[in-house]
Amino acid sequence: MASSINPVSPLQNVLLASLSRNLTERLVPHLSTLRLTQGTLLYEDGDDVDDVYFPHDGMLSLLTVMKDGKAVETATVGREGVVGAMAGFGLQRSMVRVVVQLPMTASKIAVSKFRTLIEASDELRGICVRYNEVLLGQARIAAACNVLHPIQARFCRWLLQAADRAASETIPLTQEFVAELLGVRRTSVTEVARKVQEAGAIKYTRGVIHILDVERLRKQSCECYRTLVDQSEELS
Repeated sequence: MASSINPVSPLQNVLLASLSRNLTERLVPHLSTLRLTQGTLLYEDGDDVDDVYFPHDGMLSLLTVMKDGKAVETATVGREGVVGAMAGFGLQRSMVRVVVQLPMTASKIAVSKFRTLIEASDELRGICVRYNEVLLGQARIAAACNVLHPIQARFCRWLLQAADRAASETIPLTQEFVAELLGVRRTSVTEVARKVQEAGAIKYTRGVIHILDVERLRKQSCECYRTLVDQSEELS
């Protein structure tokens, strides 16, 4: 569910904040700000992309959807990024499902206007291409991680990603949702959450995960978390 809110600075989004003054002055007047609740569907796989979203906080999940309806998360986007930007290059149809994973505010712009700005700005084209490489890198690492690493390490890696995106150590999320994102059964998530909690890294109460010790969580995570951070910094 989306709702309009009082204006806030779109420069809370890191990509928007990195733009030159000239480009900012051309882009910002076409942005509107809205609040998005957890579970809101922005695009379904195969949908036309009508708007480009720049999160200010919270987190979006990009999920690959199978023919039987099952879906697995391949990337996440927070205040460091953008979703739908490639529609500005003419790739109008979404190849993934995009869901609000953690409640957020975001700025959005109509694709028709965004395409006009893309065509007129090498700077904006370059930023969008680089961030698309970040998303592709996430997808490649997620594919390898899902095959090679145990559920507990993947669970910890995912929690660290979520905390980074949300800039918070409290994550409102159900085990059912985590199970869908990781492509595993809910009982598997229940078991690994119990083990991570017993190790003192998190506290899990119904619908909310509290990270108590980031270092312990990192030690239980796989190498993929650090790889994702390094790749993102290299391309930023």
